[in-house]
Amino acid sequence: MTDFDRNYSMTIDGKSVSAKGQIDVINPATGEVFAQAPDCSREQLDDAVASARLAFKAWKLRPIEERADLLAKAGDVILQHSAELARLFTKEQGRPTEGAAAEIMMSGQWLKMVSQMRPPVHISEDSDAQFIETRYVPLGVVCAIAPWNFPVNLAIWKVAPALLAGNTMVLKPSPFTPLCTLKIGELLQDILPPGVLNVISGGDELGPWMTSHPGFAKISFTGSTETGKKVMESAARDLKALTLELGGNDAAIVLPDVDVDEVAQKIFFGAFANTSQICVATKRLYVHESVYDALRDRLVAIAKATKVGDGSEQGTVLGPIQNKRQFDRVMNLLDDARANNLTLIEGADIPDTKGYFVPVTIVDNPPEGSRVVQEEAFGPVLPMLKFSDIDDVIDRANDSEYGLAGAVWSKNTDEAMKIARKMETGTVWINQNLNLRPDTPFGGHKASGFGVENGMEGLLEFMAPQAVYVAKH
Repeated sequence: MTDFDRNYSMTIDGKSVSAKGQIDVINPATGEVFAQAPDCSREQLDDAVASARLAFKAWKLRPIEERADLLAKAGDVILQHSAELARLFTKEQGRPTEGAAAEIMMSGQWLKMVSQMRPPVHISEDSDAQFIETRYVPLGVVCAIAPWNFPVNLAIWKVAPALLAGNTMVLKPSPFTPLCTLKIGELLQDILPPGVLNVISGGDELGPWMTSHPGFAKISFTGSTETGKKVMESAARDLKALTLELGGNDAAIVLPDVDVDEVAQKIFFGAFANTSQICVATKRLYVHESVYDALRDRLVAIAKATKVGDGSEQGTVLGPIQNKRQFDRVMNLLDDARANNLTLIEGADIPDTKGYFVPVTIVDNPPEGSRVVQEEAFGPVLPMLKFSDIDDVIDRANDSEYGLAGAVWSKNTDEAMKIARKMETGTVWINQNLNLRPDTPFGGHKASGFGVENGMEGLLEFMAPQAVYVAKH
């Protein structure tokens, strides 16, 4: 159970389960296979769903206080094993160890914080004639599909509210980053009743098998907009409930009154943290022309001083792109920018290895219609664009199929609030970035998603209202 370097197993019906097939897991800092994970078969998926359906009968009837207590204990277990999980996380995801440890710690704490939430009960009438109460009940078995950029935390975003609400779950991590999630599944076998949380892994076929499986009541998916559309189409066949957290091309607007030296570091890591592999990272930076040059030069200086390399090496701040497929997408975007004679300013040197490294790159005032502006890079490529008129820049920021998050930077918070209210996104930050909480709803507008995660709204996404009318005679 505590051997975090080999013997990765799925968890089905509370037991460790292997598979006939295996999928390779690559360390993105080296480009080399360092482990293998089980490749779940259709029959094993059926077993996991059957186990979850059986467990649901007892789990939904268990008092919410008991479910909450078990989730809090699950959080403690993750925290207790955070050091081993963090080392494994860096190997499979690529993020430097400090950032890996932060995600593991946050995941354990997230479970404990969500365990304190309780769904509301509404009383519409309590008169001599009748009593009317609306409460919220669980849906059934949840299909949860987590991504590779924050593989543990974004899985816990699904596990915590779904299980607290009384659902059971089959959880699938990305085939690029399955190992930490599989280990957490093993660790929680001693905490959660069999079948409540099943953790399976597999290749590209497993996701479509899951989303089309008739045994699920709900799908919670985090990933690309392109894949999200396919998930939604699959869910429609038998009217599964659906939550989709999808892509973003998030804009930040920097007003002329900012102190460049004060905000530069925050803006830099709001764009480049986790090697820009964050759905809500700043991906388009609109800067007022009066402070544009100063901020650009400051960001370039930070980029040149920021070590990019193997996350296991001391001093590394930014790691590699997580997988070859995404690496190729980012390189294609850079090739297109060069082919169109855009000005690219690179930061620190990258390692000369087989790893999936891309230099931190700032694109200096490209045309609005260029691919590097219009497409979500999901890699360390940041277009900086000048503006002079506030209304015009708000229109430019909103002129996107996406609407996940945005940011406004200004000393005048009243003015920043006016701009924030005009941004067509589910989240807006003012003078900060990347701040998300379990008690605050998170969701996208337009092509960035469907439904909500986190907050009471996120908890109720895993429940259905049930109105009870009682006649008093």
